[in-house]
Amino acid sequence: MTETEAILLFKCLADKSRLQILKSLAIEDMYVERLAERLGITAPTVSFHLKKLSDAGAVTSYKSQYYMMYSLNKEIFETSILEIIREKSDEADLQAQRDAGYRQKVIDAFFEYGKLKAIPTQRKKERIVLEEIARAFEYDRIYTEREVNIIIADFYDDFCTIRRDMIAEGLLGREAGGGGYWRVKE
Repeated sequence: MTETEAILLFKCLADKSRLQILKSLAIEDMYVERLAERLGITAPTVSFHLKKLSDAGAVTSYKSQYYMMYSLNKEIFETSILEIIREKSDEADLQAQRDAGYRQKVIDAFFEYGKLKAIPTQRKKERIVLEEIARAFEYDRIYTEREVNIIIADFYDDFCTIRRDMIAEGLLGREAGGGGYWRVKE
């Protein structure tokens, strides 16, 4: 189910009459007049709600003798909300562009000529800065503490703080006893 289809379905479910129609159709297939009689509302109102439910894919219809019968589309209700949330968003590319723009804005604000001007106080911004520094490290290579300090010192003089924060953020790994450092794969 796409994001747009989910929104349409949720809008349909946000109406008491439509929920009552769905509950009735869960018991048995019915035609408009029978639903109207059962729910105590007019046939045109039932038709209006059935059209909305049909557009959302919640009900299907078929011809039976003289009547147009409506039935519950059970498949659509077997989809869990978690599945809907995990579905790729229609705006995923736009969100990725916004994230990249924000990231670049932070980098531009805190780096000047490749040097870090100050450590951001906001954790989210600090993470971006630390990820940028981590790009100077190669994967699958063990660094000595001295090598780590030299690489970080190219970005910022307080290499001890940056090194500690990179380890705390899981960007650098460290062997117990000071054996070596490595860039953690994401």
